[in-house]
Formats: sequence, structure tokens, C-alpha cells
Amino acid sequence: MSPALILGVVLGYFALLLVIAFYTARGATNETFFIGKKSSKWYLVAYGMIGTSLSGVTFMSVPGGVGKGHFAYMQIVIGYLLGYLVIAFVLMPLYYRLNLTSIYTYLQSRFGNVAYKTGATFFLVSRLLGASIRIFLVLNVLQIFMLDGWNIPFPVTVFVILAMILLYTFKGGVKTIVWTDTLQTTFMILALVITVFIIRNELHLSFRELYASLNQKGYTQIFDTDWRSKGFFIKQIVSGMFITITMTGLDQEMMQKNISVRTLGEAQKNMIVFSVILLFVNALFLFLGGILYLYLADKSIGIPAHPDDVFPTIALQYLSPVAALVFVVGLVSALFPSADGAITALTSSFCIDIIGLKQRNDLDEEQKMSVRRKVHLSVAFAFLLAIILFRVVNTGSVITATLKIAGYTYGPLLGLFAFGILSGRSITSRLVPVVCIAAPILTYLLDTFSTNLFFGYQMGFEVLLVNGLITFLGLGIISNTRPPAVLYSS
Repeated sequence: MSPALILGVVLGYFALLLVIAFYTARGATNETFFIGKKSSKWYLVAYGMIGTSLSGVTFMSVPGGVGKGHFAYMQIVIGYLLGYLVIAFVLMPLYYRLNLTSIYTYLQSRFGNVAYKTGATFFLVSRLLGASIRIFLVLNVLQIFMLDGWNIPFPVTVFVILAMILLYTFKGGVKTIVWTDTLQTTFMILALVITVFIIRNELHLSFRELYASLNQKGYTQIFDTDWRSKGFFIKQIVSGMFITITMTGLDQEMMQKNISVRTLGEAQKNMIVFSVILLFVNALFLFLGGILYLYLADKSIGIPAHPDDVFPTIALQYLSPVAALVFVVGLVSALFPSADGAITALTSSFCIDIIGLKQRNDLDEEQKMSVRRKVHLSVAFAFLLAIILFRVVNTGSVITATLKIAGYTYGPLLGLFAFGILSGRSITSRLVPVVCIAAPILTYLLDTFSTNLFFGYQMGFEVLLVNGLITFLGLGIISNTRPPAVLYSS
């Protein structure tokens, strides 16, 4: 597939997003930007969240990881499903009862301003790093297979893509993203299904024969029963559950879309439907990964050095132009949801949580919109720097790096919300930042020396749970029995 055609696909796709943005952003206000005036349709949010949750990481890292990890990623996905149930029936009732625009406002009412700012800051860092590495994965493929041949520097690629995303999110915010995510999810799933059929035809095997071949080579193995292994199934399922609770339930980007739905009942329905669909889509991505490796073996093609390069290498260099076109459409569909929602959510959180824009009575609506737009541009610039950094330090699987980063940055958020919901105690607010910074450091030390300390036990993605537990215990140390100003009640 020629680079010019790839560029044409990207530009055509972007033009379609601009058309959607034009119609959804008419008459937009700050309230539209932040929570879509609570008028989003639950089924659109549920469907669109699939694309946001999958992103370029799932599109390339999950299939690429099958060569080494087989179908073990399903252990994490099973945990995801359990986590979504916790979000639907524990966190969402809390958010809707308090009528939150930013979910971190709960920390302010529960623990005070310092805890509120601390939680919001950890979200900003977490989402910036997590979304940047997802965006990097997709842009890196476009750079290697298209733009390097034109001698276009990677920073220029990042700048242009972020500028394109700013154009269609700048005014409509969440209201626009709910619709663009729906479009992007459709294209991503279509690309996945069509690619599976194309490779099946290339291998001249039925689906039953494909599965038998995967099973024979051991790719279909899901559960790891070695308790000392990083992939031990109980650790993976529990880790997946808490990854979902934090990276979705305690994440402003993901919850911003959910709380834009009119009622709690519709939001819960959205979450349950979305989680079930996501389970099957992830299974299909793993199946695709398995047959990609069957294709490499059948055609005597060397396995790429980076697992994340397996899918793009086959699609763009060995399959038909139709398959390459399908891959590029899917890739671009994976790119934009990773970026647009993250930039919008970070803008919302910074405006509401850090600078208190909604409470600024000294500014009229137009002035507040001006501040929000400046923050929007600043957030995009932060993404530019972070993505370029990942280009410099990238050494392995992006999905592993993403979940590892989440373990260290989302852990304090997990501890803060858990202590607020499960405990009736108040805390010494000024010490909250100390606890939240100390917890990831202690977790890192435990992770580094776990084999020596725990009889060969290796910590995996459960660093998130350990981090949250240390934060919870630290908050207990600085707590007292004096009742807080606002208590969580059922």
C-alpha cells in the first residue's frame, strides 16, 4: 500500500470527524464540553466506550502478545468484567447522587481540598502518561511505514495529528466525542473482523481448523496455575478487576462520558452492556493474534523483534492492498479515541479540579470558555512532549508498559477512594500528598525485591492493588475518629 494512499485514508477519516464535530458542537457551552449537558444516549456511550477502551494498544499489542503469552490476556479481561460490575453498582450511584461533573470533587467533600487536589493531580499524570503511550503506538506505525519514507520528523507527525484532534474537540468536548467514538468503534471492529476473514482465506483453513491449529501450538492456553509466576491466574483476574476500577471507575475521561447519561439506571445499563461486548471483542483480538503467528509460520516469515509490530508488518507488507487499507482504517480508528477523550478529560479536570473554573464568579461565561480553550491547548502541548519521550525510551510491549504505569500512578487514587467509601474516619489533610507519593515508592521497592522477599514470588500487574493497599494503610495512620464534613452513605 502506497504512503500516499495511507495519507489519503487518514485525511478522509479526519474530514468525516470534522463533519460530526460541526453538527454536535453547535451552541456548545462549557457545560456541553464537560458533561454533554447530561443528554448522551446510554447505548451510544456504551458502544463508543469500546473504542476508547481498546485503543491502539489492544489493536496491536494484544495480537502481538499471543506469540509469547498465548491467550493468557483473557485472565485480565475476566477481571475487567468483574471490575465493571463494581463500577456500575458501587461507584456510579455515588457519582450520580452527588451530581458530580468531576468525580474527584467527591474527595473534596470527603477529605478536604488538599486530598481533592492530590487525587486530581494523580489523575492528570496517570492519564497523560497512559494516553500518550497509546497514541505513540499508533503514530509510531504510521511513522515507520509511511512518513519515514518521506523524511518527515516524528515530532512533526505528532504535532499535526494533535492539531487535527484539537480541531474537532475544541468546541463540543464530550458531546462531540460520544458521537465520534461511536464511528471509530464501528471502523475498528469492522477492521478486526475483516482481517480475520482475510487471513483465514490466505491460510485456506476453516475456523474449526484454525482453532485446532492454535490449540496444537499451545496458543489457546489461558490459565497460568504457577502461583510464583507473574501470570498466575488469580493474580491476573484480581489485577484486571482493580485495573478496571481505577482506569475506568476512577478515571475522569471514562466516567465523564458515563455521567453525561441522563439517569443512573441508564448509565448502569450502559456499563453492563459495554463490559459484555468488550469481553467478546478482546477474545476476537486474541484469536487474530494467534492466526497472525500461524500466518508467519506458514509463509516462513521471521517474527518481528517487537511484538507490537507483528500485525502492521503482516498487514502492510505481506497481505493484499485491501487488507492494508482495512488495517489503516482500523489503526486510525484506534488512534483518535485514545487522544480526543484524553485531551478533553484532562482539560475538564484541570479546569474544574485544579483552577476551580466553575466556581469563578469573577469571570463570565465567555471568559471561562477562553480559559478552558487555553488549557485545552496546553494539554495538547503536554501530550506532544510525552509522546516524543516515549519514542525515545520505547523498548518493548506497549500494553505491558501501559498496565505497569497504571499500577504506580492509579494506586493512590484507588487508596483514596477506597478509604473514603469504606471508612468513616477523617484524615489529616496536609499529609495526604506525603502518603500518596510514598506509596508508589514503597510499591516499587517491593516489586524490585519481591523474589528475594517472598520466596521467589514475582509481582505482576497486582502492583496496582499493592499500591492502593499501602495508600489505604497510610491514610489510616494519618486518620482520626473525628467525623468528616461529608460522609459516604448508601
